[in-house]
Amino acid sequence: MRNSKTTARSAAKEATHERIVSVAARAIRRSGYDGTGVADIMKEAGLTHGAFYAHFDSREAMLAEAAAKACAESAAAAAEVVASVPPGTALSSMLGSYLSRGHVEQVELGCPLAALGSETMRQAPEVRRVATRHIKEMVDLIARQSPDWGQPGAHERALATVATMVGALLLARAVDEPALSDGLREAALKHLAPSAP
Repeated sequence: MRNSKTTARSAAKEATHERIVSVAARAIRRSGYDGTGVADIMKEAGLTHGAFYAHFDSREAMLAEAAAKACAESAAAAAEVVASVPPGTALSSMLGSYLSRGHVEQVELGCPLAALGSETMRQAPEVRRVATRHIKEMVDLIARQSPDWGQPGAHERALATVATMVGALLLARAVDEPALSDGLREAALKHLAPSAP
């Protein structure tokens, strides 16, 4: 009986922890690292501020887990696009999805690199490590869509593609003119994948 209570308690704590991380993952993309406070996260998760330390050693630890969750969600969305289209069309489909108007508008659910890139360099090493790992994964995913995958040229093109797509999304979100936002996205898409949807 004691083991089942311990297991139930442990499962409840894990579910609560995951809820906090999910709330924080959306919040950092919406408000940035510096705009994401512990009290606000805990309130949005339906918990007291005091409960925070039962789950995390520090705010930085929470931010690192939130960044990892945001990156995992972004990577899963890209992988889903790749898996849902015929071979040979994955790159143009990924770019079309990434540089879509919908992605511009979905800041708190979208790419954490575009939402947090300029802030990441001022974060704790564990947060920067998460971003670095995600960038490498994105570059690898893009390179694997190239007919010459495994060759230096494919990797270099993937680096430029990731830099262009993240930069274009960041700028498309930054401007206050819808036509300019669309122009930035469309120009990047045309440059990177002329046949993208």
